[in-house]
Amino acid sequence: MGVLNQSETVDDAALELLRQEIAELKNEAAAFKAQSKLLANLVSIAGSSTEGEVLKTALQSTLDLATEQTASEKGSLFLLSPAGKVTDAILSRTEVTPEKRKNLIGNVLDKGLAGWVIRNRQVGLIIDTENDERWLTLPNQPYIVRSALSVPILSGGELLGIINLLHSEPKHFTEETAHLMQLTANQMALVLENARLYSKLDQYSKALDAELEKGRQIQIDFLPYELVQKPNLEVAACFHPARQVAGDFYDTFEINSNHLGLVIADVCDKGVGAALFMALKRSLIRIFSSQNQLQEISASILVENIPVEGEWIGAKFANLFHYKALQAVSQTNEYVAKNHWQMSMFATMFFGVLESETGILTYINGGHEPLFIVNCSGIKHTLKSTGPAVGMMPGMEFNIGQIQLESGDILIGYTDGVTEGKNPDGQLFTDKRLQILLEEPSSSASQLLGRVKTNLFNFIDDAPQFDDITMLAVRWEPMK
Repeated sequence: MGVLNQSETVDDAALELLRQEIAELKNEAAAFKAQSKLLANLVSIAGSSTEGEVLKTALQSTLDLATEQTASEKGSLFLLSPAGKVTDAILSRTEVTPEKRKNLIGNVLDKGLAGWVIRNRQVGLIIDTENDERWLTLPNQPYIVRSALSVPILSGGELLGIINLLHSEPKHFTEETAHLMQLTANQMALVLENARLYSKLDQYSKALDAELEKGRQIQIDFLPYELVQKPNLEVAACFHPARQVAGDFYDTFEINSNHLGLVIADVCDKGVGAALFMALKRSLIRIFSSQNQLQEISASILVENIPVEGEWIGAKFANLFHYKALQAVSQTNEYVAKNHWQMSMFATMFFGVLESETGILTYINGGHEPLFIVNCSGIKHTLKSTGPAVGMMPGMEFNIGQIQLESGDILIGYTDGVTEGKNPDGQLFTDKRLQILLEEPSSSASQLLGRVKTNLFNFIDDAPQFDDITMLAVRWEPMK
């Protein structure tokens, strides 16, 4: 008989252990289910919520889940910084003034159950608030609380927050409930940490966007505010950056009353770095081209590349002025190559000097896409590269080209974002498509650019724009 009693005792112990294991598995399953639900909610709100709502919605979802799991009547949640300060909170009381809210949080964290949990980093369970000194009854409390449960949300030893759950009946919360909530809180920590990181990332992202927007505005200010227009000249431009800031740029500026500087260029990279070098090179071209005296190093580089007698068009004085202005290319090359060589921020660049009275255009094409001169019959001339990209190496030589514009001629330049624009199928716009458009008659520079732009963006459709798109066109007529 004694053996039988001993066997029954062993069986009872094994059965109790099995019950505990089953209960633990149920709790872990419930905690995992809670985590899955919270993560699903986080993914959902991250994709649809506006600024500042992601973290707040995640907090509310966490509190709602805890209230549901424990059949609580009320609850609050405090999110804490690493320094232990409350960074956000959802209170049991609604519709309180900011001042009352601050006082409530301060009292609870100083003298209440939540404060005890912060100091001890463990679950606070109150069976009956009337018999537990950890409970703090707040002034003018609009609801009855007889049992409470406060659970720390910990992540790697860091206290992320505290959940407080309340009920009007004593003994509502039990050790089993507390254990379940502790397991759930461990899962909640992952969700809240992700929500907090997402919120920070969102803030940083918006701050970065704001800075990039400032950069975009500054870059736009570097482009000509108004294109130079003269009675016998029409100038049109198109600028569509692939990002908020771009490496492309164009410029038109008066070197003097009779000479117009024309620039279109493409810095080899994209983004902020390219935009900074775009601003630098634009400024250098303007400054150097306006200098009256040639720097010795520039003269030594270009003097051998002056066209021989007979290849110049027009008066020698005008050509000497053009020559002096074009030194800006070699001077810019020297400055960038010697001072910023480690950045490898070279640029393809066309810089032309147009004499508005005569239509003489003298230019350097530093590794840029060919420019075209078109009239009512189509493409007349192609202005190909006369030298390397600007800023690659010091001491580079840049040959000079010169051409005479005739009545109604349009000079058009572009960056490779035009010909390399891709449609949704990944096909390129190509040089061929561009040249077909240039062969069609155009009555103005703006009409020509408008035609190319319309066809290009219709071709790209809704495909992402991978490169900056820039165009510049000038139509010339003789002075009347």
